[in-house]
Amino acid sequence: METHIAEIADGIYRLSTYVAEIAPPAGFTFNQFLVLGEEPLLFHTGPRGMFPSVRAAMARVMDPANLRWITFGHVEADECGAMNEWLKVAPRAQVAHGRTGCFVSLNDLADRAPRMLDDGEVIDLGSSKRIRYLDTPHVPHGWEAGLYVEETSGTLLCGDLFTQLGNGPALVSSDIVGPAIAAEDMFKSSSLHPSMGATIRRLADLKPQRLALMHGPSFEGDASAALLALGDYYDRQHQAQAA
Repeated sequence: METHIAEIADGIYRLSTYVAEIAPPAGFTFNQFLVLGEEPLLFHTGPRGMFPSVRAAMARVMDPANLRWITFGHVEADECGAMNEWLKVAPRAQVAHGRTGCFVSLNDLADRAPRMLDDGEVIDLGSSKRIRYLDTPHVPHGWEAGLYVEETSGTLLCGDLFTQLGNGPALVSSDIVGPAIAAEDMFKSSSLHPSMGATIRRLADLKPQRLALMHGPSFEGDASAALLALGDYYDRQHQAQAA
């Protein structure tokens, strides 16, 4: 197992591990994102089994012991399975998540007490990097779900949104909505509900410059248009389900 690393924006690195055995023949990628600053932040920990590979990849950019913040979209093995492994190697690191996630799960699961974030709260990482937390309950799934945007670069760390198969380039400007719909038709992993489309369209209002996907390539281009199209797709899916 090998984790590849690529800089998708200034000081933001994609750590990507391809697993051919998941959804063959295309396979599946598991991505973490490292945001450098005076207080470096890792978005997604990866599952425990990938920890040695992901740690080795991070070490090519910075000393993992200097990690300060650990964040993720929701409580799930591939999002936070290696959380406590990172806490062990980084003595100053602290998990940060929304209040629901902390109250329901992380106050117990994390080896050190997490920082509870309110919707819209900012963590200033220094070196002009600012991460803003966004509550997105049940989007794409999990009532504790939330996303983050790095405001200086306009990078939306969008977790499982736009999940797609395959092992493409680290950064693309081609269509990501069609492949995301194909993956949703296969996995049916999203929590369809009346406000899902509206929640995704509110993310478009942020006017992000790029989208950092957990499963698939990162995207640079008209990210707002992609978010609007994805929100409209989920509206159609919910209406069809209700009918």
